[in-house]
Amino acid sequence: MNVLVLLGSLRPESTNRQLANAALAHLPESARAHVSTLPAGLSFYDESLDTDERRPGLVDAFRAEVAAADAIIVVTPEYNGSVSGVVKNALDWASRPRGAAPIAGIPALVLAASGSPRGAQWAREAAVRVLQIAGAAPLAETLGVASSYAAFGAGDALLDPAVDERLAAVIGQLLDAARTPAAA
Repeated sequence: MNVLVLLGSLRPESTNRQLANAALAHLPESARAHVSTLPAGLSFYDESLDTDERRPGLVDAFRAEVAAADAIIVVTPEYNGSVSGVVKNALDWASRPRGAAPIAGIPALVLAASGSPRGAQWAREAAVRVLQIAGAAPLAETLGVASSYAAFGAGDALLDPAVDERLAAVIGQLLDAARTPAAA
């Protein structure tokens, strides 16, 4: 099982990075997983650049990374009631070319951490919508960590056992979805 994490925060100390690490800790040892570093370097999506002659090489590497994934975990902060620009832009590149997009049909889980009590609800809803339109297969359930500045302990572990159990459960749902062939 190859799990790709798309992290929408560029800050090394972000609570969304901590949430990504907590999610990775719930994967079985047999899973291969990593947080992609490529989205931070992608140029803004521009259809005029998306040709064999003009497409930046980093885009091809990113699309190959997405295509190789059995499952995707999107971890995004909430900026102005939506997903981060890093996540949105990465999903825009992964959603092309239409009809042959590397993200098509890949099960995806949306996670978000926020200092607010809503746990980045709007960002999670927006990410699910973007993933659906991009052709991925996002889980209906998402997980938001509210009041995130006080939610993590040593080793990026979640301090609230109930939230950590829910994280483990949605990771399990994602892995089950990745193991189950999509209905034809």
